[in-house]
Amino acid sequence: MTNIYAVTGASRGLGREFVRQLSDRGDRVVATARDLGRKPQIPNEAENVLILDAGAAASIEGLGARYGSDTLDVLINNIGVSSEARTLATLDAAEMLRVFMVNSVAPILIARQFLPNLKRGTRKLVVNISSQLGSIANNAGPGGGGSSYAYRASKAALNMLTVSMSQELKADGIACVAIHPGWVRTDMGGEKASLSPDESVRSMLRTIDRLAIADTGRFLNHDGVAIPY
Repeated sequence: MTNIYAVTGASRGLGREFVRQLSDRGDRVVATARDLGRKPQIPNEAENVLILDAGAAASIEGLGARYGSDTLDVLINNIGVSSEARTLATLDAAEMLRVFMVNSVAPILIARQFLPNLKRGTRKLVVNISSQLGSIANNAGPGGGGSSYAYRASKAALNMLTVSMSQELKADGIACVAIHPGWVRTDMGGEKASLSPDESVRSMLRTIDRLAIADTGRFLNHDGVAIPY
C-alpha cells in the first residue's frame, strides 16, 4: 500500500536518500529544503518541495499551511547540524543555542505543524533521526568522533522530547520513535564512516516498516535494536 511520507532536510545526505528510496518503492514523498537554491538537489521523485529553515521558528510556523489538508502517514525528521565545540574552553552560547534549535526544538515544532495531517493518516508515525551520541548511558565523554557537548546534549534533548510527545500522542494512535542511523558517510559523518547513505536508509526503512503503536517512545538503532537512553 502506498503511504505518504514527509522528509525534512532532503537536499543532501540521508534526507536525499530517503526521498530516493521511498519514491523508488512507490511511496509518495513530500520533501523540505532550506531555500530554493537547494531545491534542485532533491531527487525529482519528490512530488512536492516545501521551503523550511529549521533554524527559524517563523519558517516552521507556516509549514502546516504550506502542506495543506492532505493526509500524512509518516514524518521523518531528518534535519540536524553538528558542533565543533568539544571542550568546556571552546563552548559558545550562541552556537549551542543554534544546535539545540535545529536538532531538538525544530523537530518537535515540525511534528506539531503536521499533527492534523498525521491524525488522518494510516501509519500515524513520527520518526526523529537521533544519534547514539545522545545516549546518556553510553556517554564516554567529549573528545573525538563528533562527540561534542552541544551535539550530544541536543540529541539527548530530542530523545526526551520524543518520549514526551509519544506519551501525549499515544491516545491518538500516533507512534513517536527516535532512530540512530549509524555512522554514515555524509558531510557530517565523514569519509571514514562505516555505512553508506544507501545502506543506512535501507536498514532504517526496514525498521520503520515494522513499527507500530506498541513501539512508541523507543530509541532504536537503524537495524531495530534498542539503544539505552
